[in-house]
Amino acid sequence: MGSTTSIVLPAVPAGLPVGPGWRTDTGEAPVVFPYDGSIVAHAPVGTVAHAQAALDAGVAAVRPVGRLTSAVRRAILIDVERELATQSEQFVELLVAETGKTRSDCAVEFSRTLFTWAAAAEEVARLHGETVALDVQPAGAGLIGFWVRKPIGLVIGIAGFNAPLLLASHKIAPAIAAGCPVICKPAPATPLATLWLADIVRRAAVAHGAPPEIVQVVTGDAEVGRTLVTDPLIGAVSFTGSAEVGHRIARDAAPRKTLLELGSNTALVVDVDADVAKAADAVLRGGFYFNGQACIAVQRIIVCAAVRDAFVAALTERIGELTVGDPRDPATRVAPLIDPAATERVLAWIAEAEQAGAKVLHGGRVVDRTIEPTILLDVPETAKAWCEEVFAPVVAINSAPDLSSALDTVNRSRYGLHAAVFTRSLATAFTAIDELDVGGVVINEVPGFRSDVMPYGGVKDSGIGREGPRFAIEELTVTRMAIIRPQ
Repeated sequence: MGSTTSIVLPAVPAGLPVGPGWRTDTGEAPVVFPYDGSIVAHAPVGTVAHAQAALDAGVAAVRPVGRLTSAVRRAILIDVERELATQSEQFVELLVAETGKTRSDCAVEFSRTLFTWAAAAEEVARLHGETVALDVQPAGAGLIGFWVRKPIGLVIGIAGFNAPLLLASHKIAPAIAAGCPVICKPAPATPLATLWLADIVRRAAVAHGAPPEIVQVVTGDAEVGRTLVTDPLIGAVSFTGSAEVGHRIARDAAPRKTLLELGSNTALVVDVDADVAKAADAVLRGGFYFNGQACIAVQRIIVCAAVRDAFVAALTERIGELTVGDPRDPATRVAPLIDPAATERVLAWIAEAEQAGAKVLHGGRVVDRTIEPTILLDVPETAKAWCEEVFAPVVAINSAPDLSSALDTVNRSRYGLHAAVFTRSLATAFTAIDELDVGGVVINEVPGFRSDVMPYGGVKDSGIGREGPRFAIEELTVTRMAIIRPQ
């Protein structure tokens, strides 16, 4: 990985970690710093042939990895976490360079990555089965029954660009904990952190007698991805990305298991009794982190009509606090999107909403290559900035006559990942938890809150399956029933 900037890149072997070594017979593509378009590095680009080689090696590794003891799997995970911890500043610098996220956001990503590896290590000892009372039926009299969990097989992990190190870790660490080899395909724009992570994992594995093929990385285009997910010998696909791509993967991978963490147009409801200042603060914190490129960032805000004016005033008064600029500057809160095409798409969505009758209360322009933090008011529900995932520093406000109407508005979306409700009423909180058709309901905090140990995932077009080490490990194992008639 040769750099043309001042970023100090790690001493990772050249090429792709495929099979027992690193394949250098690859193409090459630049990794670009989104803020100024400068080239950070030249990264390897794989082909269908590399994908097929990784599949062959991964299938061959299924039994050796599946036979690793719990102690060995746990030790590998612990060693990875420990080595990562010694490289914190270098990883943060690299994440800033390849994602263009602010330094504070990249530091949060790295901290959560460390926690994910540690949590996965703890879960290894908690993977267990149960006895089954087979003699509740006459035919089971005299039989002993129990079930255990076994690795599902080779896992394909495909990660998005917005948190490449963390998302790769949520694929790789649970797979290892479950006893599964894994092939990871990072987003084309952000492969560097994943390649470095794979090197750390492979060295830790070999140190404990495990095959290096426990993790492989293949970069490349959509055909490379399709080759990986359609192989009949894989056990599961874990994908984080857009709904459109996720749905196609589910069709292509069938009948193999798919875990899909897809997009959303996350809603935040402000009830009539809410602390309006705290709700506005939550939008500032939860709508613009990761430059708005987060599937549980605030996008839709539904305010009960009685407090609409107060909320809008509180939010617009503080929106100027979100400084725009170079993500390397610790003071920057919002920086450019991943590439110019994303910026052009979002500007078109803002223009469409405005033409349909929405009012731009703040932003809507590009400043220093960055879309200003943007507030849209009274956005028609058919406008893309409301009904689709904007994935940008843009929030849209509509009002509802009462709480019931507000919750109905949330549920009219085809997405259902997280939603938040601000209220002082315990009854309202439990009503929201009961009625909102989403994977997670957050009361009086940003909908983007995520603990890496909780079950995380969505419903409807936001996906299927759950992440979080405990839950992902369960997804990546299958029950095996044992039925014994003692002689």
